[in-house]
This record gives sequence, structure tokens and C-alpha cells, in this order.
Amino acid sequence: PNPCTSDGIKCIMDQSSYRLLQILSLACLACRLTSSSFKNYGTIIPQSPTVEIGKEFTATCVVYEAAKATVDDIYWTSGGVIVPKEQYTKINDSAVNVTIPITRETGKWLLCKKNESPSSLNKSKTIHGIELTKGYPPEKPENLSCMAVQFDQQISSNVTCTWQPGKMDEKISTTFTLFGSNYSTKAQRSSGCIYFGNFPNYMELDIWVDVENNLGKVRSDVLFIIDPNEMVKTNPPLDVNIISEKNFSRTLLVSWKHPIHETVVKLKYNLRFCTVGSGDWTEVPPNDTESSKESFRLQYLKPDMEHVVQVRCMHHTGYGYWSDWSANSTARTPEDKPTSKPDLWRVVIPSQGKSERRVEVICKDPVESNGRIRGYNIKIQDGAWEVVPVNGSELNSRSQERKMIPLYQIPLSDKRRGSIELKAWNSVGESPRASLGIPKLAHEPPPVASLSCFNQDRRLWVEWQPPNVEATGVTEYVLEWVSVSDGAIDWQREPRHNRKAPIKGTLQRFKLYSISVYPMYSGWTGKPLTTACFLEQGAPLEGPSVKVRRTGKSNAEVEWMEIPLDKRRGFITNYTIFYITGGKEHSIVVSPDTYSYTVEGLASNSKQVVRIMASTVQGSTNGSDLSFNTLMYAPGQMEATVVSVCIGILFVIVLTVSLCMYKIDLIKKIWPPVPDPSNSTIANWSPDFPTKAVSPKESVLGDVSVVEVDVFDRKSLCEEDKAGLPLKKDKYLSEEHSSGIGGSSCMSTPRQSVSDSEEGGDSGQTTTSTVQYSSVVASNGYKGQSPCTLPQSPCTLLQTPQCGSSQSQTPSFARSESTQPLLDSEESQEGSGQSHQRNPYFSRSPVASESRDPGDRNQLEMEEQGLASLRFCPLEEGSQQTTPTDEGQSPDEQPGPVPSYMPQLRGHRQPC
Repeated sequence: PNPCTSDGIKCIMDQSSYRLLQILSLACLACRLTSSSFKNYGTIIPQSPTVEIGKEFTATCVVYEAAKATVDDIYWTSGGVIVPKEQYTKINDSAVNVTIPITRETGKWLLCKKNESPSSLNKSKTIHGIELTKGYPPEKPENLSCMAVQFDQQISSNVTCTWQPGKMDEKISTTFTLFGSNYSTKAQRSSGCIYFGNFPNYMELDIWVDVENNLGKVRSDVLFIIDPNEMVKTNPPLDVNIISEKNFSRTLLVSWKHPIHETVVKLKYNLRFCTVGSGDWTEVPPNDTESSKESFRLQYLKPDMEHVVQVRCMHHTGYGYWSDWSANSTARTPEDKPTSKPDLWRVVIPSQGKSERRVEVICKDPVESNGRIRGYNIKIQDGAWEVVPVNGSELNSRSQERKMIPLYQIPLSDKRRGSIELKAWNSVGESPRASLGIPKLAHEPPPVASLSCFNQDRRLWVEWQPPNVEATGVTEYVLEWVSVSDGAIDWQREPRHNRKAPIKGTLQRFKLYSISVYPMYSGWTGKPLTTACFLEQGAPLEGPSVKVRRTGKSNAEVEWMEIPLDKRRGFITNYTIFYITGGKEHSIVVSPDTYSYTVEGLASNSKQVVRIMASTVQGSTNGSDLSFNTLMYAPGQMEATVVSVCIGILFVIVLTVSLCMYKIDLIKKIWPPVPDPSNSTIANWSPDFPTKAVSPKESVLGDVSVVEVDVFDRKSLCEEDKAGLPLKKDKYLSEEHSSGIGGSSCMSTPRQSVSDSEEGGDSGQTTTSTVQYSSVVASNGYKGQSPCTLPQSPCTLLQTPQCGSSQSQTPSFARSESTQPLLDSEESQEGSGQSHQRNPYFSRSPVASESRDPGDRNQLEMEEQGLASLRFCPLEEGSQQTTPTDEGQSPDEQPGPVPSYMPQLRGHRQPC
């Protein structure tokens, strides 16, 4: 290279020192290579070195005059970190060394820098930098081996060698060279091939491998080969054939051909076999096949089984390599009669309401069936042997799985024991006999003491303890498992000394199985002990479905259904009730056997949300949310309130009535009683037509004013009353409800409230005023006297004639004050067909008169006869009492005026 650069910087060479010459040469080279990225202030020697991890590395920085600096101004950085001054070594004023340890964390770049400011390292100038490549030297290859394979009918001259390379860095270029005696060739990282021209028979060979990179070179151990046949590997044997012989049910004859001629390589062979589908290979001992013969008889095979056979070969000395196995060759051994008993079992089905059991006899084929089982011979109790053929599907089945075969069903009384015998047969012969005893229900032998199951290595294990008796007589145990979801049943037998065993059948995950252990007493079944197990548990597929059975004011009873077995996937450990009330979620944990719960503390008349979560040991699953509303009142609260109010009201009513009865006199003063006009007798009394005296009831006449009438006072009647008699006489006769005041008293002047059409009165006008009701009661048969007829003259003094008695009868006048109008019931019954003559001034209701108690008539007896006088005077001059007008009547048909008078009692006679 040119010692000078284009910038005029001269490279100084020291002829006295070779080291200095090397340094300057590298410096000039660095100037040229890095002129595009760095200014030529100096250079670092060596350039882009490969460094070994775990060792130290030394570099030298040469400073040019253009840098205008001395080595005192130089400092080093590795990966951006300043290297301490203690690691510097000053060579002269323009060169300085640095030594750093190489680790995996060492930076990629090593820089030489000039400090521009003595007070700060931030102001610096890079003199030069190099890139470090880290790595390891090559390691020694191990396990070197070589092989010569068969090519056509000869051994190939290409020898292939393989080895295991040591640890190496991919960033460092590494070369592999394979050496064999006088031959060498470039190799791959772990293999290589040497071409010898011809296979080196009867030659000793030395073979090794060299590995080299920038950090070093290493050689493997030398492989010394005395006999090159040790490297030979031939092809597999040819035309492997298997022959099945009918009379030999447990043997197969295997034949083959040599892959290479014996003059080239003398071989020995090896055989292995297995049943189809098992994959469990059995090798024939090598000593049995050391010779170079081309056939071999396999023995002790299973009858009626399809076998797979493979053959391989190698150099007869035992050195070298086995050939690959030949292709599979298959053949079936002939059938033989069964050599083991069928696996006999039973399923007992209790009868509902009967003292008997239904026994279903089931079995499996013998383990050593040695052929297709064609049928079974079964014997129940002491009966004859019966043939039970196997259906076609079972005949054609070649599966290695022993299936459960239902055979027979028999009824068996609970008080009887049963025995079953069974033999299986195929095309060659019968199997040994199997027997099974079923004891009486009340005399079953004792069960095992305890039973449990657990999971281990993805298998379900069953563990039990023998029955708690001294001399058990147990000969074996039967493990029975039943799928709870589909009822599939299977069983297996275990020796009497076993206390635990894995279930050998095919079990499914997340399915519940009912597992029972039966102790067997010389063929008689003992009482079982049962438990439930899962092969593997998981979280339920769905949560419980919840519903509300009953709601209250502050509580609700929720109910949920059990999760179906096929979706449960494990044992439920607990249920969790989540409910939201008042905006907060609460939870309650209950036992797994609880399916209803009453949630308390809910807000009344509000919406609630509830859900149920089911949990197993492997997880939990929530059910769907259910919304419902609580009641405003608790059940029975409204009824209790209504009953309480009604009782209170009833109590107030009773208290009020009692108080009224207690204060009856005060009430009568406030509200005077009003007599019932329908019970009035004044309309039926007449001095001209006396009738049977009826005394008024106490309830009617209790408040009636009674006046005594002097029968000798003839001036009580006036002449003007006579003139009033013809007026509307017929009308008065028809008024049954008239009080009789206007038509009975001769002292009253007739005055009609509604004028007739011929009198020119206004028929549409009525006057309502207080009506005075009065009745003159003549005691009929008073003190044994007979009633007498009063004089007809109304204007003479009334005298009481002597009618069969020396005593005179004094009529009494009763009155009452009422604001009620005259009632229709007091109208006369002229059209009723009565034959007696009615008084034109008085009318009487037959019903009212007949209903009176005769004893009440004496209530109005006059205490002083003949001493009192009665006079009738108008209440108000010019006033008149009118009767209501009936709808549908003409003014001519309306009743006439009814005069009203007030009777006044005086102690002496007074004129009208």
C-alpha cells in the first residue's frame, strides 16, 4: 500500500524494528479503509479481530500528527463505556495499549478517542475504532463411526462417516476435514464421505476428522478399523413368507432369501413377531438364528390369531450393522378348542312388590378362546343343558375387546338360591366349565369392609379391604362398573390377595360410574359394596335452572333443579345463591343436597335478581338470572288488617247500641217516636156500627194522648158537621187510610184540599201541613159489659145507654201528632165485597183491627167515668189537610178535604 495518503500525511517507518513496521503497515491500511467514515487521526492495531470469550484482548492505538494530541490525551471506550486508566499501557508519545477481558457482555465496538476539553469528556474526538467478533475455538468431535452399505450385489466403495460435533459459534467460520488413511475430503458439520475406489477388503484403515476456525484447530480420536467388514450394512432379507399349518395351531413357518451372496458377506438373521394391532414385539433369541439358513418355525403362538413377522440380518461375526427390518408379513394361526373358562356373571334385578328377583345371566368369551366362539351351553339349577347360539354379528367380530354377551333371564325367589353352569364352544371343541352361585337374599355372605377409588396416571384405581371375618373363604374379587348415564356394564376379576387394582376397561372422562366390589366365596357371590367415581372431573356444562316457589314481603323461597348427569361432569361440592337487592350482590353457600332455600332480608315491593352457581373440584358454572318482585305486604298481613278493622267497627257498633239502650230516655226526648198510622184503629171505630173492641198495641198507643168524653155532653157535635157529611161521602168511604178525623167528627167542617171541577177549585194545588191523627176508642166488653150504640144525633149530648150492665161505658179519644200524609192502606175497601155497613165518617183496616191484641184495649180505660168532657175544635181556623193525588186519576176522583181538629181535654164542659 501507499505509505502516504492523499491528505499529505506521511507514514513513518522505523527500519530498526519489525514490530514497528507491522504497526505502521496496519496503520496505513486502516487509514485507507476507514477514510470514508473517520478522519485520519490515527489507527488501532489489529483491525477487526476475532476474540475468544473468556480471555483477554490487547489493542494498540497509534495517534497521527493531524490529531494534534499525545497519548496523554487518549482514552478508550468499549460498548460506550470508558475503559479505566489502569488498563492502559503507554508505548511512546504516539501509541498506547489497552487490555480488556472478553465476555458475552463485552461491547461490539472498541474506540480510541481524544479528549478535547480537560475538564469534560463530553467534548471528544474519535481517533479510530474496531469491531470485535467474539466466539469459541472448535471442540473435539466425538463418536466417530463409518458405514459401507450394500449397492446391488456388492458393498459400496463410498464409506460414510458420522460424528457428533462439539460446541461452536455460528458467527465464526469453521471447516471440517475427513481423513481416511491416504484419503481426505471436505465434510459437513456432522458427516462426511470418503471414496476409496473399491471397497477396501482386508485393509486396515485409520479415519479421523479435523475441525478449524480463526481461534484454533482440533482433531478427533482416530478410528482404527482392522476388518472393513465391520463397516458393512446389507439390505434386509428378501421374500419373507409365512406358512400356517392346519394341524399346528400354535406355530408358523417363516422363510426368506439372502440379500447378498455368501461369498461377498456371510450373514446371520434375527426375527421378531407380534399380533396385529398390539405393537408389542417379541424377538426370537439370537442364538436360535445364528446360522445362515433361510427358514425358521415360530412356536408357542396363540391359536386363531393374526401375527406379523419381520426379519433382519448382519455379518455373521456380530460386528458391523444390522440391516433394516423387512416389510411386514402376516398370517393367522389355526383354531384350537378353548383352554380357559368363559367369564360368567349375572345382573340381579329386584321385582317390584314381589318376593323374587330377576336374574340376567351374562358372560364374556374365554380369555384363551383359541378361535371364534360359536355358542354357549348353559345349565340352570339341576335342569338340562341348553344351547345359546351367538348371533352373526358376534361371529364375525374379530375385535380383541371382550364384549359382554347376554345369555339368559330367570326368575329366582328371594328364599331360594340358584346355580348356573356355562361352557363355550367353537369349531374345534368346548371350553372348561364355569359356575356361578347366587345365595338366598337373606343369607348373602358379608361384603368387603371398605371401598374407595382414586385417580392415578390417568387411570381409575379401586381400593378395598377384605371382609371383617376371621375365616373369610374369599377366593377372588369381582370389580363391576356401570355407567350411570347409559347403563353400560363391565367387570373384571382380581386375585384374593389383591387390595387395589386399576380398572382395565375403557372409561370416559366426565362420566359418572357406579363401582361395586363383590367378594367371591368358591363361586358364590357375596354382598356387594358400591361407590361412585369419575375418571376425571370438570366444571359443569351448565348451571342450575332456578325458579321462585313463593315470594313474601322481605323473603323469597327459590328452588332449582339438579343438573343432568351428562352435563354435571363431576361431584357437586356446593351451590352458591347470588341475589341482587338494593343494588348490591350477596351470596349464600349451601350444601350439594339442598335444592331449595329461603332468601331473607329482601326489600319489599321491589325487583330482585337471583341465580345459582354449581361448583365441582375443577370449577364452577353459573345458571341463568331470574327476576321477580317481592310483595308489598306479607302473606296474611292484609287479611289481619281487615279483620282487625272489622272487629273494631263491630266493637264500636256494639258499644254504641249498648250506650243507646242505656240512655233510651234521653234519646226519646231528643227524637220523639212517631206512631205507625197503619196500626191506627180510629178509622174503624164508629158509634153507629160497633165492632169487636180491639185495644191498640202498646207500641202504637204508648205515646198517644187520651182524653175522656162525657157521653152526656151532646153539645160536642155541631150542626155544621152534619152538612159536611154528604160532601164527598163516597170518596170518604173509599179512603181506608184516612184517619177518620174529617169524616167521623160531627164537629169538623169538611174542607177539601183539591177542589172538584164543579166547585171551580184548582185541582193542581195541594197544601201540606201537620196532620192530627185521632181515634175514639170505645171499650167493647170492658169489665164484662157489652158495647152500646151511640145516639145518631151528632149535636146532642152523648150519653151512654145501659146495655146489659149497670155500668156505663165511656169512650176514649186517642190522638197522635205526625207529619206523615195519610196512607193508602187506610182507604175504605168498598169494592172488597164486605156486607156490613160502613160508617161514613170512619173507616177501619181489617188487617189492622184483626191484628190487635184484645188485651191492649184496656189501656185506654177511663179512670174517671163521666167526669171528663171531650170537645173537638179546629187547630187553625181555615186550615185544611189534603191527601196526595194519585197519578192517573182525574180531579173528580181525588179525595176530598180532610178537616183536622185538635181534641182538648178539660175538667168541665165547654161549648164548641
